[in-house]
Amino acid sequence: MYASDNSSSLSPKGLWETARSQLRLQMAKGTYETWVRDTICLSHEDGEYVIGVSNAYARDWLSMRLRPLIKRTLASLVGHAVDVTFVVQPAPVHDAAEDAPRPLLEAEPLVEAPMFESPALAGNGANLNPRYTFANFIVGSSNRMAHAVALSVSERPGAAYNPLFLYGGSGLGKTHLLQAVGHMVQGAGYRALYVTSDVFTTELISAIRTQTTEQFRAKYRTIDVLLIDDVHFIAGKEQTQEEFFHTFNALHTANRQIVLTSDRPPQAITLLEERLRSRFGWGMIADLQPPNLETRIAILQMKAATLGRQVSNDVLTLIAQRAHRNIRDLEGALTRVLAHAELLSRPLNTALVEDALAYLAPAQSRLSLEAILDTAADYFGVSADDLTGRSRTAKIAQQRQIVMYIMREAAGASLPQIGAVLGKRDHTTIMHGCDRVTEGIESDAELSRVVADLRARLYEPVRVR
Repeated sequence: MYASDNSSSLSPKGLWETARSQLRLQMAKGTYETWVRDTICLSHEDGEYVIGVSNAYARDWLSMRLRPLIKRTLASLVGHAVDVTFVVQPAPVHDAAEDAPRPLLEAEPLVEAPMFESPALAGNGANLNPRYTFANFIVGSSNRMAHAVALSVSERPGAAYNPLFLYGGSGLGKTHLLQAVGHMVQGAGYRALYVTSDVFTTELISAIRTQTTEQFRAKYRTIDVLLIDDVHFIAGKEQTQEEFFHTFNALHTANRQIVLTSDRPPQAITLLEERLRSRFGWGMIADLQPPNLETRIAILQMKAATLGRQVSNDVLTLIAQRAHRNIRDLEGALTRVLAHAELLSRPLNTALVEDALAYLAPAQSRLSLEAILDTAADYFGVSADDLTGRSRTAKIAQQRQIVMYIMREAAGASLPQIGAVLGKRDHTTIMHGCDRVTEGIESDAELSRVVADLRARLYEPVRVR
């Protein structure tokens, strides 16, 4: 039941002022001051009120969170159901005298500038690095699935794989993919926001301290695409997890896209609340593994081209063999080699690479095929004879194929050379084994981990004494 129409004597502007007065009594002071106080009624026609707000940020917040309350308040004043639309109004033109500084009255409170700026108003409010786009992301067997789902999410935010959870070791391209999503959706007109979990926590603490939690929530819960890097760092932080839980629910319910990265899958994040762990798995979980030799060479080729440097394939291949752990190490190694060439006035050849990257180089014996065989046997807990013999059990056969792959990928050995060491097998058998592992790495996370662990044993940094 609505009251009888008592608004006939009020203009739309006067009616809205009355509604604002009532709204002020129905909500927290901070909420009113932040979102309602400066609004105005722009027009009224056929029961629809058009309310002007200062920016798109306020428009979205009012539409999502306060519209039902505002409709009820207006309806109680006019005596019938109404509809409300929020639009961004042009900034008013002030007289110069209005903009001039004025003395602060003794009892007048100081008003701080808004703590959180609308992403839509702050230039590149998404906090994106222009280098991290899909165009310069090198795709290989180690990251093909992660790249594919990230691209799919960018094309249909909120519709495909929500949330998207990307995980992998440091320097493997998680942040690159995360920000590439941001660039693409922003280009399509969506509002994206990229932050690390540390920034999220810091801003939450600051909002609590300054009593601006409503603004904090508006920032994170009205965005179209939220990109959170290193989400595992919220584990163990009770209040941060509580706030992120509600932020996640608000966005997910509104079909707004969430993309998260971590150094491990959700199930392996200790001290993370179960309700968050389960939600992180609602959409799609994809991992990024260390890039294989071919992908590392392609990454170096792109990096060298970006720097405008001509580098031979022999040099790039040797750098790729030495710096294998992640992309960050790989690019750093290239930078180090180029710096040595320039500062020492030396030719850019493999001898220079050997000197510049001596800190990464394993002892040569560690890269011999016999040493790889012995290291693998020790890692798998079998004998070298088991790996070179004729056993066809599934377990030994797969371990043997992994050894083939490592010999080919890490040592750059030829198929006949590998076959000679592994019990005089022909080159077609070696090729088949390498192909099986290459294909398996893309879909089998455990196989990828085993290959990475075994390869890491061959590349322990030289320790200077």
